[in-house]
Amino acid sequence: MSGLVSPKPMSFLQQHAPAFNPYARGISYSETPPAQLAHPVPHQPMGQFINTTTMRASSTVHEDGKIYALVIDLLNPSERESALLELSKKREQYDDLALVLWHSFGIMPALLQEIVSVYPMLSPPNLTAHVSNRVCNALALLQCVASHSETRQLFLNAHIPLFLYPFLNTTSKTRPFEYLRLTSLGVIGALVKQNDNNTVIHFLLSTEIIPLCLRIMETGSELSKTVAIFIVQKILLDETGLNYICHTYERFYAVGTVLGNMVNQLVETQAVRLLKHVVRCYLRLSDNMRAREALRACLPEPLRDQTFSSLLKGDMVTKRCLTTLLNNLNEA
Repeated sequence: MSGLVSPKPMSFLQQHAPAFNPYARGISYSETPPAQLAHPVPHQPMGQFINTTTMRASSTVHEDGKIYALVIDLLNPSERESALLELSKKREQYDDLALVLWHSFGIMPALLQEIVSVYPMLSPPNLTAHVSNRVCNALALLQCVASHSETRQLFLNAHIPLFLYPFLNTTSKTRPFEYLRLTSLGVIGALVKQNDNNTVIHFLLSTEIIPLCLRIMETGSELSKTVAIFIVQKILLDETGLNYICHTYERFYAVGTVLGNMVNQLVETQAVRLLKHVVRCYLRLSDNMRAREALRACLPEPLRDQTFSSLLKGDMVTKRCLTTLLNNLNEA
């Protein structure tokens, strides 16, 4: 019998590898083995008993366990920073992370604690890159919750976006602050990105998100401007949002002035992503009759002539939007 390996006893397998138990599928043993099996038989490779489905299930269980362990670490202040980093990396790989975060005891307060702890560093501005990265990892997890269909409304009902507004209200142009604003905008962007977002629009309008976005559209980096104008565009696409902005001259003037300034900047920067959103915002404003009348007088000249023709050469959708905008303004 030399060279043969005795099989491990059942208790060993149950203790050390329950997910990979080869006896769990397709093979039945009585509690007392028959006499002919009283002595060990030559050990066979375990792989022949494990099918692909079992291996995938075991891998999923293992990954779930790692996620749960990291979520629990969020409750431990000494482990929280590394857990925030790892979970922010894994949020795209685990579909139900939002549900785990929201329904786990003490996790949302722990994330909000991370956010609130940064407030004293906003004014006067002394936010370091390390602190900014840490709170942005917490914001990334909030974005995960804001994106999920089953937690988005709960997220709004708790008024959690309000905790982000102090970050959007900062004006420092240093990288830590810019990164903080951009990640905070990402959370709001995740809310408005959904199609069924009427309740989201109502919430944002009631909390004065428009002035915060307009300031970033004027003073932020190109990427922050792009996310901020995307939020404004999504608000305009909702009928409630369009009526809100066009309801008073002051609101329309505020939005129109910022859009006009962006057009003048785009003549120099030639940022095509921003231009696409600017054109779509103007086009949507032209759907309102009062706004259309005002745009006939205040639409920036670079949108009327061929200033951006080369920039939009390969973008037929935006060119069509611009043509439709001009046609709307030319109608009697």
